[in-house]
Amino acid sequence: MKFWLMTPWTSATDMIVLAQQAESLGFEGIMGADHGFVPQQMAAGYPYSDDGTPPIHGGLLYPDVWTTLAAIAAVTTTLKFSTGVYVLPLRNPIEVAKATANIACLSDNRLVIGAGVGWMKEEFDVYGVDFTRRGQIMNECIAVMQALWKGGYVEYHGQHFDFDPLQINPVPSKPIPLLLGGMSPPALRRAGRYAQGWLGNGNTVEEMASILPQLQAARVENQRDAQVFEIILALKDNPSVEQIKRLQAEGATGMVLGFPDSHIPLAEKQKMLTLLGQYRQQF
Repeated sequence: MKFWLMTPWTSATDMIVLAQQAESLGFEGIMGADHGFVPQQMAAGYPYSDDGTPPIHGGLLYPDVWTTLAAIAAVTTTLKFSTGVYVLPLRNPIEVAKATANIACLSDNRLVIGAGVGWMKEEFDVYGVDFTRRGQIMNECIAVMQALWKGGYVEYHGQHFDFDPLQINPVPSKPIPLLLGGMSPPALRRAGRYAQGWLGNGNTVEEMASILPQLQAARVENQRDAQVFEIILALKDNPSVEQIKRLQAEGATGMVLGFPDSHIPLAEKQKMLTLLGQYRQQF
């Protein structure tokens, strides 16, 4: 079981310190959260809470993920780093492909991209992106990025992106892995079709018992069941070691660990991280 440290609402400077410690403790990687901004008012609609109340507000820290991950790459040697998750349909895939290719090159291919379609309609309204078509836009973003990472000239003619041959340079020496989030049937099918893995978000053990076979079915449907596919758990309700090991036996390959309160001082986070490092040794 591979363990990742999730650090939402954490300053970039603190993330760098925690990344170095996580690497020394044997963690697989570190993840940062993404939102371009936090609106003063937003409608309830968060899919991962019981009442739909979003867990974010203007007082929380959301450092830019790519510059932060590039800084982490500069002070680590083996630790991977990812986004948990990046709201991809909001962004231009050419710009994302170029930024991420550069990070992959300077980090010896340690970048993993966690991406999702997003849930905050206010973000899409400000960016001028149709919230109702974000799934279709996501599919095209992935196609554009994966083509550009291969190198050479690429042209693309889709419904949402349309361009004649162009290229980005440098490109990574191997494809950048994609972990796609989301629990809806379309999200699970998308992961099975396009991605190298799936990233959970506050799921119960019971939910995972339903999600795992859906992911497998999507991979079989796209003839990708023989390929490596990471399933990264992010569980709630304090599951037992036995429950987690059972999910591992059913296909889960990794798990996200984090802090119960992101507002605690860095020194307290470091102490907790040491305990999390001890916890992961049970697997």
